[in-house]
Amino acid sequence: MHRNRRRATVAASALIIGGLTVAAVGAPALAAPTPDTSALTQAVTIGGLKAQLAALQAIADTNGGTRAAGTPGYEASLDYVQDTLEAAGYSVTRQPFSYSFIEYDGSTLDQTAPAATSYPFIDAFYPMEFTGTGAVTAPVRAVDVNLSGDRASTSGCESADFAGFPTGSIALIQRGSCDFSVKAANAVAAGATGVIIFNQGNTDPNDDRFGVFGGTLSSATWTQTPVPVVSSSFEVGAELVGTAGLVMRINVVTTATTINTANLIADTPGGRADRTVVVGAHLDSVPEGPGINDNGSGTATLIETALQLSNLGIQPENRIRFAFWGGEEDGLIGSTYYVSQLSKTQIKQHLVNLNFDMLGSPNGGRFVYDGDGSGFGTVGPNGSDVIEGVFDSYFASKNLPTEPTAFDGRSDYFAFIEAGIPAGGLFSGAEDIKSPDQAVKFGGTAGIAFDPCYHQACDTSANISDAIFEQLADAAAHATLVFGDTQSAVNGTAKGKAAGQFKPAFKGNNALR
Repeated sequence: MHRNRRRATVAASALIIGGLTVAAVGAPALAAPTPDTSALTQAVTIGGLKAQLAALQAIADTNGGTRAAGTPGYEASLDYVQDTLEAAGYSVTRQPFSYSFIEYDGSTLDQTAPAATSYPFIDAFYPMEFTGTGAVTAPVRAVDVNLSGDRASTSGCESADFAGFPTGSIALIQRGSCDFSVKAANAVAAGATGVIIFNQGNTDPNDDRFGVFGGTLSSATWTQTPVPVVSSSFEVGAELVGTAGLVMRINVVTTATTINTANLIADTPGGRADRTVVVGAHLDSVPEGPGINDNGSGTATLIETALQLSNLGIQPENRIRFAFWGGEEDGLIGSTYYVSQLSKTQIKQHLVNLNFDMLGSPNGGRFVYDGDGSGFGTVGPNGSDVIEGVFDSYFASKNLPTEPTAFDGRSDYFAFIEAGIPAGGLFSGAEDIKSPDQAVKFGGTAGIAFDPCYHQACDTSANISDAIFEQLADAAAHATLVFGDTQSAVNGTAKGKAAGQFKPAFKGNNALR
């Protein structure tokens, strides 16, 4: 699961091919009775789940403390999952791909006039993904910024914002309203030789709008912006706006490393391939740690669900595809690659995508992706509401309250939704702070993060809530079998894409606007 990581990747140009009835009131329905999933959910136990976590921890311990994509720890994780699921009778394949991992160490941002000031890398500024490289020194012109009131901003969103803009200057633009790619493109069209986009400086409950942020200049295309573009904090931006005679120097330095890695795909030996249920979790960790909650918990859930399906002799109506994604922490690379290789016919043969990314947060909650948009307004493709209803019904039957979580673009459902495949899943929380109401609802402690070890070395096998983990894993197993046994479409891919309703704020770890 992504949150503001300080690195970026350039992926697609470098890729190498290598119905049930839902009990909840108002919930959508499929066309057949709900299967009895109790044997499966009872077989998926916390003991089995934690045994899988222990195996992943041991892999990290013997491979430098990490399972990041492109490392020996990730390769060992691939081997472990493949050996385990092949022994259980699954048809397992690897889907290799490559991408460029970009680091910006050595990049600088300096004021050369009216005073000499250097701004610290990461703490004050950071290059945007798909930025141009090299150095430029030029006068700075602020573009339609708003530093008063609620600081609502459309800065740089219209070409008219650049009326009278001096060719050759650096554009100083405020975050807000439109995509960064639009702001940068308008600046380049107006003759800017560099762009600084500073944070908006307003209160947003879903995002930090004051500090330095990781941003991207592209969500679907992979074209590099021809000039250097960096983000900065609101404090730095406001200071620059008020500086007369300002001249800045931007120098973006990049180092690219090719990452060769793979997704792992494990299919049930039977089931209708024209109604494939993709149950996904990313297998990679961040470089900083072993990634046992993020996302060993999702990985363990997939492994245990697959093993218990096999042990119980359950033969689902539809093919269930357990997908272990690589390169998620570097920008949803593996899942995006998988979807990019599907033909239109194959896309229509995908019934649903279930996404499980962080299920055992130590101060966790029970969050269900908001497929119908009622909680956050971002709607998944037709049928995503059905997935949400299946999870909500399950938790209601166990008297376990839930909350919706947004399709904000931060996990591997992204490419599936863009392709029109219904998606949904579960999440136990990351670095956001648990509220007092949530502490009452879910247990745990208000005022601290759902996962205080998010993206850190302390994300070990000790960084797990057994209770939350087992509850969410059982719900995941339930939904896997429900969709594995449905005898109808889920009103999704046959209807095409989500009619432009999916407007994520992020692509993986990077903000889009």
